[in-house]
This record gives sequence, structure tokens and C-alpha cells, in this order.
Amino acid sequence: MYTQFFGNFLLDRNIVTPEQLIKAIEKESTSRIKLGTLAMYHNLMTANEIDDIVIAQTHEDKQFGELAVERNYLSEAQVNELLSEQSPDYLLLGQVLIEEGIITNSDLENLIIDYESEHEIYDLDLQLDQKEQVIRLIHHYCDFSDVADAAPYESYLTLLFNNLIRFIGSDFTPLTPIRCDEFPTQFAIQQKIHGKFNMASVIDMDRAMAIEFASRYAMDTFDAFDEYVQASLEDFLNLHNGLFTVNMSNNNAVELQLDPPQVHESDLLSFEADAVTILFPVLYPFGTVNFILSVQS
Repeated sequence: MYTQFFGNFLLDRNIVTPEQLIKAIEKESTSRIKLGTLAMYHNLMTANEIDDIVIAQTHEDKQFGELAVERNYLSEAQVNELLSEQSPDYLLLGQVLIEEGIITNSDLENLIIDYESEHEIYDLDLQLDQKEQVIRLIHHYCDFSDVADAAPYESYLTLLFNNLIRFIGSDFTPLTPIRCDEFPTQFAIQQKIHGKFNMASVIDMDRAMAIEFASRYAMDTFDAFDEYVQASLEDFLNLHNGLFTVNMSNNNAVELQLDPPQVHESDLLSFEADAVTILFPVLYPFGTVNFILSVQS
């Protein structure tokens, strides 16, 4: 999950454009982490030392580790340890951006320091479970400080990002959340939740994106927008919200009920005046999927 929020971090700082990020995410799936990237992450080599090895490899037919040992940048034991060690997944995204010429090794070195400092990421975090990781990241991703009860939002987003990874794919980046009172839909599915608090949840995208989203969710290939595509979107939102209500019951003793999903296409959704409504755009290679959560106390 750190990779998705690292992408958001880079976009917010104008390090990459959405198009560059999408291309890097697509390439990431076929790339492998390099020894030099790992050595820099563990503070065993500097960006300048890595650049020195990369230049040397244009003149000598030798592996990175072999040259690093020859130049006394690394020991053989350190090379072997790095090759067998687990690494944060966002390092690979940074490495791809270097290969694409968007950032340098020195840039990545500084960006990692800033990102890990801002999000309080330590080596120990690699041992944290997925839920704890996401909750920590969500605290930085969206400011709920002015919301009377932020728990429903945090629980909903934690589950949402995990379900996106589980059912749609991990190749996404959450974009900056936006407060809103109304929303012009493309093709949207809305579902309302009632109980101790009332919620409206919405998933919105255009029809072309809906075909790709549904294909991923159903693990099938849809070539045109039809009732099966619509049913897949409805099923995703209903499944996600169903899991959310189960979690709220099991973990918080809060009982909630679901209304049937409703379709809204090319119309304007308005939300209750006393609700806090937040748009959460999520960037996938096939486009931006909009999720909206509106909560009334």
C-alpha cells in the first residue's frame, strides 16, 4: 500500500505528471528491484556512488555488485544480504522513474527521506499488518481533524483501498480528496447505508472505464458496456459496503443496513446539507475512478 501513497506524494509535489506516473506503474509490474536501489535505501551507498557504478558498467562487462565490491562501496557479505532482503514496494516505483529519466538517483534518495519522514515509516513498518499500514497512511492522506467522528471515514477508506487491491488491482494512486456538496455524474452507482449514522457511497466513472473496471472485477473480458458491466459495478459497491457493515458490527457493535444500489448517469447528485461529503479520486491506468462518501451523524 505504501506504493500507492508514494505516487500521491510525488503528484502533490509535482515531481511527476499523472501520465508519467501511469506509465511508470505499468512498467513496474515487469521490473525488478536493483541492487543499487536497495543499497541506497539502506544507506550503504550514496547516489553519487551508484552513478559511478552505472557509468563504469558502460565500460566494463561486470555486475553491479561485483563493481561495488571492487571499489569498496560494499562488502561481499553486504551484497549477499541485500539480494536476499525484503524491500518496501515503493522503491521499485522510484527506480522505474529513474529509468524513465524523470528523476535521478539523488532525487530518489532525497524523496525517500522526505516521504518516510512525513509518513513516519521505519524498517519496523515492513512487519506491520496491512490494516495498520493503511490507517497510518490515511491519516496523512486526508485531514479529518474538523470531522466530529472520523472513525467511519477511516474504516471505510481502509477497507476500500484493500478491496481495490484485492479485486481490481494494485496499480492505482489515490489523488487529493475534495470536499463537495454535489457531484455531476458520468456513470455512477450510489448506495445508501442507514443505522447509527447515515451514509451515501458512490462509485463513478465513464462507460469506457466501467468496461475495464468490470473486466478486472469479474475476471472476464467485456468488450462493450452492457447489463453485465453495470451489474459488476453494482456488485463491487454492494460487496464492499456489505463488508463495511459487517466490520462495523463485529468491531464496533454498530448495526447498519444497506439500500439497493441505484444508477445515476449524467445527472447531478446532491448530498444532505448536514453531511460531510468527500470525493476520493483514484487514478488507474484506464482512467480516474471517483469514490464519494457522505456521512451524517
